[in-house]
Amino acid sequence: MASPRRSRESNLKTNLALDVAIPTHFRCPISLDLMRDPVTASTGITYDRQSIETWQELGNTSCPVTGQQLQHQDLIPNHSIRKMIQDWCVAHRPYGFERIPTPTAPVNRAEVMDVLSEIATASRQGDVAACARSVAKVTNWAKESDRNRRRLAFDGMTRVLAATFVAFARASSDVAVVRILEEVLAAMAMLLPLDEEAAACIGSSPESLKRLVSVLRCGDVAARLHAALTVKELLASGGARADAIAATKGMGEALVKLVKRPISSRAMKASLVSIFYMVNSDEKTATRIVDLGLVPVLVEILVDDEKSMCEKALAVLDGLLSCERGRENACGHALTVPVLAKKMFRVSDMATEFVVSALWKLCKDHKGGGRERCLLDALQAGTFHKLLLLLQVGCGEATKERVTDLLRLLNGYRGRIQCVDTMDFVGLKRPFE
Repeated sequence: MASPRRSRESNLKTNLALDVAIPTHFRCPISLDLMRDPVTASTGITYDRQSIETWQELGNTSCPVTGQQLQHQDLIPNHSIRKMIQDWCVAHRPYGFERIPTPTAPVNRAEVMDVLSEIATASRQGDVAACARSVAKVTNWAKESDRNRRRLAFDGMTRVLAATFVAFARASSDVAVVRILEEVLAAMAMLLPLDEEAAACIGSSPESLKRLVSVLRCGDVAARLHAALTVKELLASGGARADAIAATKGMGEALVKLVKRPISSRAMKASLVSIFYMVNSDEKTATRIVDLGLVPVLVEILVDDEKSMCEKALAVLDGLLSCERGRENACGHALTVPVLAKKMFRVSDMATEFVVSALWKLCKDHKGGGRERCLLDALQAGTFHKLLLLLQVGCGEATKERVTDLLRLLNGYRGRIQCVDTMDFVGLKRPFE
C-alpha cells in the first residue's frame, strides 16, 4: 500500500501535469491525446498509430483531418516527432510525464507474405527445421502486439498454419515432427478464432484429429492447452463436423480428463465447450461421455465454481440429460436437483435456460422412481416458487413452456411435502392436544 507521502506526491504530479500545456503537434488529431507511436498517413498528417488504425479498421478510406482519400493504407513511422515527444517528456518529468518508450515496428504485409511462402514451401517439402524457424517468427510477432496478431490473421496465417499441421500430421511420429506440430498449435492459439476454412482443413483430416488426441493425452501443459483450444475452435467455427471429431478414438476421453483433472481454467473451459458441441450432435456420444463419469464432476463444479465455469458446466449437463443414461446418473446424485435449483438465478440468463431445461428433462423424461424423487427434491429445494418468479420476470418462449410444464408436474406433488417445522415434530408426544 502506498504511503500517505507518496500518495500526496503522486497527486501533486498529476495536478502539475494538468497545468502543463501539451504542444498541439504532439497530440493525435483523432484522440487529442499525447501520441505514443506517431505515424504519418499518405496525406502527410501524423496520427497516433492506434487511433488511425482503428479508424481504418472501421472501413474508413479517407484522411480524418483533410477528408482526402488515402492513396494507400500504409503508415510511415514519424521518427522526428517521436524523438521530439520523448525529449519533451524527459524535460517535463518533474510535472509527472514519463518518457514514452520507442515502439517496436509492427509487422507489415510484405513480411507476412514472405513468411507465409516460407511456411508453405517448408511444409510441402517436409523440411521441419525450416518450418520451425518460420513458425517461430510468427509466434514472436504475435507476442509483440494485438496489431501484429490482427495483421497475421487478416493475411491468412491461420489457414497456412492449419495446412501445415495437416501436412506434418501425415508424417512419421518422430520427435521433430511432434515438436513442430506443437509449435504450430501454439502459433495458431495466438491467432484465434480460426476461420471456417482453417477449421475445415484440420477437421476433415483424420490424421490431424488423431494427432490432436495424442497431444491432449501426452503433450506438456502448454501443448495440451493449445490442443484443447484448437478442438474447441474446430467445433465452434462450423467448419468441421462435430460427429467426425466426436468419433475420433480417444477424443472424448482426453477432453473429459481435462475436466476431471484440469491443468488450467482455460483448458477446462475449452474442453467443456468442446464436449457441449459433441454431445449435442449425437445421443450416442452423450451416452459415451456419461459412461466416462462426467455427470458427478459437473455437479461438483456447480457447487462452488465461478460463473463462467458454471455456465459451461450447466450447458454440458443439460446436453447429457438428453440421454437416459445421463438422467439416471444425475438422478442418482443427491446434489443434482438442489444445486440446479440454487443456480437458477445466480449465473446468467443463458444459464437459467439450461437449468430449466435440465430440471424439465429430469422431472418429465426420466423413467421409474427417479422421476418422482426428482420432483420431490425440486419441491424441497424451493423450485416451485422460483419458477413462478421466473414467469413474472420473463423468459424465452421455449423456456416459458418448460416452466409451465414443470409447475404443472410439481403442483401434483405439493401436498406430499411437509414443511420443515412439521417434520421436526413428527413422532413427538404433544401434551397440549
